Amino acid sequence: MVLLSKKKARHVIEEIIALFPDAKPSLDFRSHYELLIAVMLSAQTTDAAVNKATPALFKRFPSPKEAAEARPADIEPYISKLGLYRNKARFMHELSIQLLERFDGQVPKTRSDLESLPGIGRKTANVVLSVGFGIPAFAVDTHVSRICKHHKIVKQSATPLEIEKRVTDVLPPELWLPAHQAMIIFGRTICHPKNPTCDQYPQLYQFDSLNKK
Repeated sequence: MVLLSKKKARHVIEEIIALFPDAKPSLDFRSHYELLIAVMLSAQTTDAAVNKATPALFKRFPSPKEAAEARPADIEPYISKLGLYRNKARFMHELSIQLLERFDGQVPKTRSDLESLPGIGRKTANVVLSVGFGIPAFAVDTHVSRICKHHKIVKQSATPLEIEKRVTDVLPPELWLPAHQAMIIFGRTICHPKNPTCDQYPQLYQFDSLNKK
């Protein structure tokens, strides 16, 4: 498979952004702590399911203090309809303790500190940095991965880290968050896992004008 050039790859992603210029995060949150927990809970679960669970969860555990003082078993009933809920309850409890002990109860603003927390990987850290703090970062989820492979922006065997590096090389930092948000909606509505309808959007494949720049 021949990969798109840097110019063509940027064109495809910018056209996706143009399709969904007002794309916003689909998880509900009111604080950095709620954002961190919501993104952690969304692993292998839909954002819609997380949004159903978090109002009661955050009412009972509005800050790290309440979650740290509870037991994982106290958290489990609030998220029992989410995938891997027992592990997630334990992560929420443990990371809340660490936020209190290491960061004065505040969510840290660096990737290394975020990834040092239980249950927090690179994708979650990137979402928290970009959505929560406005720090340029690009999170790779299943939608982003599928789109980048389907449109030959990366090779089929590309890892999430390789996809992240490719996209952040192709786009300027100010487009990383808009690209992530738009690609999520594009993946849900157009570039489906089965029977994608991307060919109904010819602008994605019109590269002639690039040669004139």
